[in-house]
Amino acid sequence: MIQLSLTIPVLDKTPLDEAVKRKLRAKEIKNLIILKKSVDARKKEDVKYVYSVVVTTENDKKYLSKEVVAYKKETISLEAMVGKKNLPYRPVVVGTGPAGLFCALTLAYAGCKPIVFERGEKVEDREKTIDRFFADLTLDPSSNVQFGEGGAGTFSDGKLNTNLHNEYIPIVLDEFVRCGAPEEIRYLAKPHVGTDHLRTVVKNMREKIIALGGEIRYRATVTDILTVAGKITGVVVDGGATDTDAVFLAVGHSARDTFEMLNRHFVKMESKIYSMGVRIEHLRERIDYAQYGKFASAMPAADYKMAVSTPTGSSLYTFCMCPGGHVVNASSEEGGVCVNGMSYYKRDAINSNSALLVNVGPEHWKSDHPLAGMEYQRKYEKLTYKLSGAYKPVVQTYGDLIRGRTTDRFGATRPSVATGYVAADLRAVLPPHVTDTLLAGLPLFGRKLRGFDAPDSVLTGIEARSSSPVRILRGEDYQASVGGLYPLGEGAGYAGGITSAAIDGMKGALAFLRQ
Repeated sequence: MIQLSLTIPVLDKTPLDEAVKRKLRAKEIKNLIILKKSVDARKKEDVKYVYSVVVTTENDKKYLSKEVVAYKKETISLEAMVGKKNLPYRPVVVGTGPAGLFCALTLAYAGCKPIVFERGEKVEDREKTIDRFFADLTLDPSSNVQFGEGGAGTFSDGKLNTNLHNEYIPIVLDEFVRCGAPEEIRYLAKPHVGTDHLRTVVKNMREKIIALGGEIRYRATVTDILTVAGKITGVVVDGGATDTDAVFLAVGHSARDTFEMLNRHFVKMESKIYSMGVRIEHLRERIDYAQYGKFASAMPAADYKMAVSTPTGSSLYTFCMCPGGHVVNASSEEGGVCVNGMSYYKRDAINSNSALLVNVGPEHWKSDHPLAGMEYQRKYEKLTYKLSGAYKPVVQTYGDLIRGRTTDRFGATRPSVATGYVAADLRAVLPPHVTDTLLAGLPLFGRKLRGFDAPDSVLTGIEARSSSPVRILRGEDYQASVGGLYPLGEGAGYAGGITSAAIDGMKGALAFLRQ
């Protein structure tokens, strides 16, 4: 098999195998495998797809050159990575987000029969609970956009791209495909599953863990840990104790009660820098045209990723961009409001959105307490709730933010958040340095992406859950200051997205299995 790269104009409908034959000047090819597919839109008048492919020809050696090389397949399955291990106690996994699911699956492959506790519901029941919240604002603090099977990522865009360059990425993608994700996530440069497909993947991963001897208990909140001589001996779940000597905490970035419980046990933690801001919405067709020009109608919904340093001294960046998506009410705590973004697989909604974020850190909450950043986060979410009088986010157009006035009419772009909203000045619910940075940075983004700073762009707030406000300190063996406690994923402060959280969960389990 041989590997080569080629570029194809987006309007060129030549089948890929024919394009490969044309480049190689080969009479026949077979077994074509796409390794990578990306878009080159640097020249708006000449947008192209860029492929890396593997093929077999009638004589592979004949075509070898600087641009065509022999292909060496280096893949291994998660199942093949683990050996069987006999344990005195069943390990406990807390949380069923990507870190928890991949941790549990790794342990299950090793024959450890993990017990998984999830405070929320199965994903199919969780969907109904969230739909009810969107309809009548009845918040369930245990099952919502943040909590429940699949974690916060289940009700997002389902992005699988990551800044990591890690040998575990193909293993994670392989497990997703085996559980029902589209085959294309193996090769797209920016793969995404979409919230609709991700729910199916989560269900199938659940069934695989159970088939391997694992057990998953829903509506089961871990309220305490049990220790003797600085080591884990069990967990307390809604008043009842479960004995174990290994607890894998994959609780997500919003498990504030868990962080408080760990602090009472003097588990070593620290507050960390995270981000606050808003969601910005534009008409999808405007973003598509700004990115692809005349080729927009022939392309999938466009994404973007930008960052700028502003004259105020702060930086503004986009995060978790959802092409053809919705702003979603992600509130999870009584008396607090926050938002996130979500897209279905087709990404065909009328708006596109992303987070606009500014870093906040100890210089803002002025305390060295490990939970000070969390309380700062909570403070502004409560301000949003107080202003709205309900679980409704605050909305303002960019033009009205500049003028400091409440929005009373919208332009072409209208808010998409399903629970409704309250029109108000975002200055009332965000720290001053955040709004100052938004005002200074948006014109700079407009220079990078035409129309991004249009006055009718819709801003929805607040967005404060892009990452965890704490880091639970751990050693190279993945254990915290309490022996047998393994903090994992985004909630522990060691990941940022579905793929990186899945990898962290898997690596934590592997570290345990190697002991």
